[in-house]
Amino acid sequence: MLDEVKQLQDKAVSELVAMIDIQDEITFKAPTGSGKTHMMADFMDRILAVRPNVVFIVSSLSKAELARQNYEAFVRYIDDGKFTHLDPYLINSENGMEGSPFIPTDHNVYVLPRDLYKEGAKLKDDAVLLRFLDEVKGLGAGSGSGNDIYVIKDECHVATNNLDELAAVFFNKVINFSATPNARKRQIPDVVLKESEAVAAHLIKRVEMGDDGDSLEDALKKFVEIKQRYLKKAINVNPCLIIQISNKDKADEEISKIKTMLNKEGFSSLKWMLILDKNGGAVKGSETNDILGAKKLPIAKWKDYAKTDISTIDIIIFKMVITEGWDIRRACMLYQVRDSRSKQLDEQVIGRVRRNPRLLDFETLDKESQELISTAYVWGVKKTDENSPQLTFLFGGEPDNLIQKEVKIQTTRLKPFETAKVIDVDDLDLKPTDELTPPSIFDLYRNLQKTTNEVQNHYKDYVDSYDKFFRFTENIDTIKKEINRICCDYSKYMELTKDENNMVCEASFPYNSSYSPTEDNRNIDDWVWRQDTDEDEFSFDSQSEKEWAKKLLDLQRKDIIKTVSIDNEDVLLVGKNFLENSEIKYEYYNSGRHFSYPDFVMKDAQDRIHIFEVKSLNVSGNQKINGAEYAAKVKVLKDFYTAVSEKTPHYYYLPIKKDKNWIVWVMNGGKCSNMSFDDFVCSLK
Repeated sequence: MLDEVKQLQDKAVSELVAMIDIQDEITFKAPTGSGKTHMMADFMDRILAVRPNVVFIVSSLSKAELARQNYEAFVRYIDDGKFTHLDPYLINSENGMEGSPFIPTDHNVYVLPRDLYKEGAKLKDDAVLLRFLDEVKGLGAGSGSGNDIYVIKDECHVATNNLDELAAVFFNKVINFSATPNARKRQIPDVVLKESEAVAAHLIKRVEMGDDGDSLEDALKKFVEIKQRYLKKAINVNPCLIIQISNKDKADEEISKIKTMLNKEGFSSLKWMLILDKNGGAVKGSETNDILGAKKLPIAKWKDYAKTDISTIDIIIFKMVITEGWDIRRACMLYQVRDSRSKQLDEQVIGRVRRNPRLLDFETLDKESQELISTAYVWGVKKTDENSPQLTFLFGGEPDNLIQKEVKIQTTRLKPFETAKVIDVDDLDLKPTDELTPPSIFDLYRNLQKTTNEVQNHYKDYVDSYDKFFRFTENIDTIKKEINRICCDYSKYMELTKDENNMVCEASFPYNSSYSPTEDNRNIDDWVWRQDTDEDEFSFDSQSEKEWAKKLLDLQRKDIIKTVSIDNEDVLLVGKNFLENSEIKYEYYNSGRHFSYPDFVMKDAQDRIHIFEVKSLNVSGNQKINGAEYAAKVKVLKDFYTAVSEKTPHYYYLPIKKDKNWIVWVMNGGKCSNMSFDDFVCSLK
């Protein structure tokens, strides 16, 4: 959901900005495909808005392609009315008519391809970059007042040794961006956009791993099936399979086998492209069977041709060069012919098939199309990093899983809003337009672009003149507040989640899910989840979650939790609601549409369902929370779940930890009350 994505990215950028005054080197970890370039631009724009004396250098990989992509993205954002404090400049070897390259000093964002600054390159050997930095810092003869230089290392896991040599003298701050920061280089994430959160918001696709024993033929059969489903649903995206081959000795042999397979019945109609890559572009030796399309284009144009959402190329065969900087949103399958030896490389490669090609209009798709567009299929990549998501499964087999039969949960969703029919902007208490010193039209439009879908839809319905544009955008906070009030009328806009036949849906734990390892973990062997390993150690998002899990499990001492027997083991019907694949979610409104995924679900011995969203007012470690803001969000959830409890038969709880005590808010039947933990236990008997 677009509002959910906006909030997720905004939260990450806000945390990054907050870190600037705390330390000089910051590491930001976000999964590939989660909008890293957009968040980078937002971060720089926020800093430049309050610190105009800052100059950014964005170090990008390779000599050209990734740097140019970043630069063009920054320019595109500015053209769209976003991030107007940015004034980007792309440093390249062709800057200047002859001799050494020239770098002007009148911009505030400089995109630097890493390989332009190394031994043998003019930028280094002719001291071009050094002179530029001297002038920016005010160190050179005739220089004016100095500026602070902040360096952003895009894909920071790749070494930038030559640039690092300049850090002590020239760089005030270093901000590392990567999906796979390198701990050996002390790149310990300070701010993390979690993979599970990105998947839950449909910002990136979830990954379904293929069986180890699957052959290329198995992968191709799956691709043909997926392609047919895309066509049937008319998603207007042509899915793409990426086949990754070796770089060296076995490459020719692998290519020959792949071609033979693609000529077999059932696959011969698929359009494929073999791209041999150098410095970011296709080169001589690249091949394709797309006679009517790609064959008519220069090879250098093939990658651009293949990346569009409706490109006719079904399969792209690559060497190991697709790790960074090539966005092909329609790619949804990856078959890796050989196992990669680099864990970091694996994460980067998987990221190529995780982007959401229908992010901007995802909500317009039906449920089946959403699931289809939100799934990536991967073969051959071994994710063994201790920080990689850990797989978990329900006890019992599938289908007809006993736990899923026992735990049936009704959820709610929001109906479409039609605020334009309810709210008359002209009837609101609006301030008059400032005719003498009007704000910048660009700033007003930029603020509009940051608002929710409902606000922007209301804008489209209302504004049909310049006067109305200024009236709406200059009063946008007042309008947002009124729209938020209307959309939070759950008696009018909330409904039970139903299927295409208008039947009420019942959610349960998914058969398989995953979680990200954290320091807050404990061994649990008797709840609904199990692992492939014998350890059964599960992680939680916070210390308070971990503590609440123990409190719930301890209820069994009082015979409160229902127990079922599976494979001669007693399993308690209680478990964490891990985000991946979960349908246990409730849609609410808070300056945009959002989903609340409760933390725990429990079924008691009386067959009642209890659902818990755990909160804590205690601050620990590097956690940074605004007390008033956090309390306001908790109140939003309390009011929301009170409304949910009126429409569903379940019990909802907001256990809140403050100091060493727990206050438990319980919502049932549309009523809300609070109690101590001991009172909560008594209420279950």
